[in-house]
Amino acid sequence: MADVNRGNRPLSPHLQVYRMPLAAITSILNRITGAGMTLASILIVWWFAAGAFGPEYFEFVDGLLTSILGHLVLIGSLAALWYHMLNSIRHLIWDTGRMMDVESVEKTSYIVFAGTVVLTVLTIIVI
Repeated sequence: MADVNRGNRPLSPHLQVYRMPLAAITSILNRITGAGMTLASILIVWWFAAGAFGPEYFEFVDGLLTSILGHLVLIGSLAALWYHMLNSIRHLIWDTGRMMDVESVEKTSYIVFAGTVVLTVLTIIVI
């Protein structure tokens, strides 16, 4: 039997139509922040290694990391660290079988986002 309504349906749920669940967004961000922290750790190791190679090279690397772009990258890395840590705590709670209903998942997602902002700002103020 032929599908006569075939031309009126969308082929797939595109991002303009489909709203991703908050749990999917937090999962994707958790993976992105994990990769971002790896890149940030490479920058920090590069900074330490530059100190071992000599004062001229250290000044160059230190100048890059203390520039406006360098500060933005380091602040982003700090936010990624806080987000990844808070989301990992949430996953530890989930490993016990608690707070896995949709309402709790959404509530803890917002807590992770808010905690990331608050802890990032507090760390910047303290440092």
